[in-house]
Amino acid sequence: MSVAVASAKDQQGNPRFDVIGVDLPTPEGQARIAALNDGLFPFETTDQSLTDALIDAHRAGNLRATTDPAVYERASVVVVDVHCDISGIADGKPRMELDGIRRAVEELGNRLPPGALVIVETTVPPGTCARIVAPILENCLQRRGLPSDAILLAHAYERVMPGPAYLDSVVRFWRVYAGHTPEAADACEAFLSQVVDVEHFPLTRLSSTTASETGKVLENSYRAMTIAFMEEWGRYAEAVGIDLFEVIDAIRVRPTHSNMRQPGFGVGGYCLTKDPLFAQLGARELFGVSDLSFPFCTTAIDLNRAMPLVTLRKVEHMLGGSLAGKTILLMGVSYRSDVGDTRYSPSETFAREASARGARLICHDPLVSHWAEMDMPVLKDLPTLDGVDVIVFTVGHRDYHQLSLTEWLADKDVAVFDANNVLSRVQRDELRRLGTKTQYIGRGEAIA
Repeated sequence: MSVAVASAKDQQGNPRFDVIGVDLPTPEGQARIAALNDGLFPFETTDQSLTDALIDAHRAGNLRATTDPAVYERASVVVVDVHCDISGIADGKPRMELDGIRRAVEELGNRLPPGALVIVETTVPPGTCARIVAPILENCLQRRGLPSDAILLAHAYERVMPGPAYLDSVVRFWRVYAGHTPEAADACEAFLSQVVDVEHFPLTRLSSTTASETGKVLENSYRAMTIAFMEEWGRYAEAVGIDLFEVIDAIRVRPTHSNMRQPGFGVGGYCLTKDPLFAQLGARELFGVSDLSFPFCTTAIDLNRAMPLVTLRKVEHMLGGSLAGKTILLMGVSYRSDVGDTRYSPSETFAREASARGARLICHDPLVSHWAEMDMPVLKDLPTLDGVDVIVFTVGHRDYHQLSLTEWLADKDVAVFDANNVLSRVQRDELRRLGTKTQYIGRGEAIA
């Protein structure tokens, strides 16, 4: 978002905004700040346009980063992207973690000049802006002797899609927004209209910030639920010996079903792993409504969290019923294809349980060199397969689609498990010609 705003130009080609990114004074935050101030994107990315846009902004001098909250004192617009998590999901007692949002908003309320616009872009429980953010801002303004509406508040959720079109998903995609007041909504619209290509991707204004917050949570809940739904069909296809991906492609021709999901290795990342729980938690803790249940959402979360273990059990069976002493080459540790982000990666669930069952893991990912959550190195070059019992493809990275399996697997006694429809028809044909023992998620054992 900082790169997108810094890239906005007026009709004469001049930058519209002077952008300052603020991060926490942690080692990770300091590393991100140092990278941005050197004109380098701080994460692995396959989006060359994003990298180029950052370089252009660095040269123009209108994008820099800091840990100093004093910069808020001269801000006209603040876009809030603060981590908002849910803890306790694994033990069945989910709890919202809103302290980070509260601290950030308190800092803004104490420092922002009158007339500044605060846009909450973070995915939050519906009701957060109206019931948490607005009261904090109003209390801060009151202590400063300023009117309660001296700072404008809006919500505009992102629909960002990490990957090769990362920047486009920010500046060339439909955005939804709402203001805490009509004036705030107008100000938010004016700002977004200078950053987003609204001629081709018009904005949608909703009637309240709670409605906007609900929109984001509902979008992600719908996606998580439809992914979970496909899991049972994956087991069906494997049991009866059909290729479910072939079936899905046939169904997607129908326009009303063009976005049908598919079975896979699991759901990861910061959003779909938790967002379906926000509505129920927000209703209970922000609105005092405790008698609402969301069985589809909670079931989707549980099913998606368990997906990697389906692959694990199948790999275990493939290797004779035990993983003890077996070596697994895990191809992909990020949470999705062509992204170097390992947060809540389904590969982590697989890796921890495989290790607990006695397996030795070798990990490869073209976009990750160190797996922070597992504190282990990750190979970027293809390893030799000496001693490897099974290769498990988990993430559909572009590099994996281009692998010549004939060259890599020739004369190697190694099994292959495709857990996420990673391998192409050509690659599956290669495995069949090699006589490689191969199994798939979503395809019967006899299907190649």
